[in-house]
Amino acid sequence: MQKISCSALLVGLACLCCWVAMTEANLPGEHRKLKKKNYMAYKDPKQPIETRITDLMDRMTLEEKVAQMAQLDRSSITEELMKKDNIGSVLNGGENLPRVGVTATQDIEMINKFQNWSLQSRLGIPIMYGIDAIHGHNNVYKATLFPHNVGLGVTRDPDLMKRIGAATALEVKATGIHYAFSPCVAVCRDPRWGRCYESFSEDPTTVRKMTEIVAGLQGEVPDSQKGNPYIGGKDKVAGCAKHYVGDGGTIKGINENNTAIDWKDLLKIHMPGYFDSIDKGVCSIMVSYSSLNGVKMHANHDLVTNYLKNSLKFKGFVISDWQGLDKITYPFHSNYTYSVLASVSAGVDMFMLPFNYTEYHDIVLDLHSKQLIPDSRIDDAVSRILRVKFLMGLFENPMADYNYVDQLGCQAHRDLAREAVRKSLVLLKNGKQPNKPFLPLPKKANRILVAGTHANNLGYQCGGWSITWQGVSGNNNTVGTTILGGIISAVYATTEVVHSLNPDPNFVKSSNFDYAIVAVGEPPYAESRGDNSNLTIPEPGPSIITNICNQVKCVVILVSGRPLVIEPYLPMMEALVAAWLPGTEGQGVADVLFGDHGFTGKLARTWFKRVDQLPMNIGDKNYDPLFPFGFGITTQPHMSYLKSASVGRKSKTRRLLLLCNMVLLSYQIFGFFRP
Repeated sequence: MQKISCSALLVGLACLCCWVAMTEANLPGEHRKLKKKNYMAYKDPKQPIETRITDLMDRMTLEEKVAQMAQLDRSSITEELMKKDNIGSVLNGGENLPRVGVTATQDIEMINKFQNWSLQSRLGIPIMYGIDAIHGHNNVYKATLFPHNVGLGVTRDPDLMKRIGAATALEVKATGIHYAFSPCVAVCRDPRWGRCYESFSEDPTTVRKMTEIVAGLQGEVPDSQKGNPYIGGKDKVAGCAKHYVGDGGTIKGINENNTAIDWKDLLKIHMPGYFDSIDKGVCSIMVSYSSLNGVKMHANHDLVTNYLKNSLKFKGFVISDWQGLDKITYPFHSNYTYSVLASVSAGVDMFMLPFNYTEYHDIVLDLHSKQLIPDSRIDDAVSRILRVKFLMGLFENPMADYNYVDQLGCQAHRDLAREAVRKSLVLLKNGKQPNKPFLPLPKKANRILVAGTHANNLGYQCGGWSITWQGVSGNNNTVGTTILGGIISAVYATTEVVHSLNPDPNFVKSSNFDYAIVAVGEPPYAESRGDNSNLTIPEPGPSIITNICNQVKCVVILVSGRPLVIEPYLPMMEALVAAWLPGTEGQGVADVLFGDHGFTGKLARTWFKRVDQLPMNIGDKNYDPLFPFGFGITTQPHMSYLKSASVGRKSKTRRLLLLCNMVLLSYQIFGFFRP
């Protein structure tokens, strides 16, 4: 066979290329235009993202751009709206009713339905679907709920945060969702604030450490891409650092109030969490309802455009909070045209409307026609939104992936949450006498009492932003282990566990209990409904402590979203544990109470004596706390418990005596907590 030389092949190939080029040049102009028109660079994953953004935006009408800047609640979505307007984003609002029993597959089917409608629009731009995933996938039945940030800050463990972020991303993806409004990098400077439990710490250095959750949610950003939005794979979601900026520093801790602060302290206290989040590639930043030195953050051009976008070079998109436009003016929604103009001009890119899209749409178009909103501002917003959508791979893989369904509430994530609970607990007192520690408790005892409003209430131990916006009460709203359940699993089978919500002191005195475990604290709350000027333990908590701890040796487990007034009750109790809001895995509390693991947590918040001391933070001149920032008694694991824990639980029947009778019934029906 005759061999063909490489030179001959190259010459032939060159001739062929020349012929193709000459042929194309001789085509009629309209044919060349048709060929170019049919090629859509924005649909070509081989093209650079910036090229795809430019190509798509060149094809978009003004109306389509304005629609991309809107995020609507799922209840507002219709097939006609999605196909005609091609809305940019949909969210599962915090006020949506709980969907108890709804499976991950059903959630995926709902979101894919919305996505199918969107893909049938003129340009087929996919939606991004968002949800508040504040401490796990917290709005979803059967999801793993981790401790709230107020507890996680205690751990000061960036690796733990990264693992929690990765687990949360998998559970969010399990339901077909692409975008999580997390993390909250607020620095809570006053525990009277109703959102203080969403903050890792009063200390900006601690908050910075915990931003490693961004790497878990989105993926570890390569060194070459640091400072740019980043999504590291199909098992990751877009994150959102919030609430920019100063939300944790409002006067008297009043939610959505004014933060009065100079530039130096703003950069020192409230801004560092954003520095780290941007460096780690966070895809979006949510602006705060609050004001900064009298200027609403939703309308603050200096901080949103000049500083965040221009000085910090943030390339992701800026999103409003829920109905943030409506809250720029008072009363709510008054002078809405002004609010739209002020917020768009300030540099906010996407608006969580979530119900009045048509009003917003018409106002933006009208302001544009009057040259009050320039094309450049709209193009800046849309390019940022599209950049994140391209990074997420939505144009290539718009439909939700069923491969992650089994990740929702899986055992590995529950084990991780249990670890987080253990590490988030802070031991504040251990024994009335020096050198006579009360903890760890013995698993082998004749009879023990478990009491209190929070001992057997999964909803209470999860707190706000759990299944619903304000949280729930009871054990039937999701899946998990209560503190009582964890205790029953931990003690020996021969140990009689008596549970009573609020037992009579005479009964306690006459029952010969070896010891008592009392779990009390705050009922669930969120945002402004959690603002509290007195910070006392709600009744019947104090009565339960008094009735029990004056009769039998007790450990008090305080379940709360912040420090509370506790000093008057300290002399009554042998031990005090700050459990914060531990989430669904109450077994983690028992792990440490009984010595399978040691206490390691250190306060990430100052524990005050009296509310008239507030605000009081580490570094203040008149710093006189009950327990200082960084305080926490440590204990060592009791190895004998580790060896015997499984032995005592096998094959034996545990007796659980429930003494809730009419007290518990009246509690469930009427409630004891004062408004």
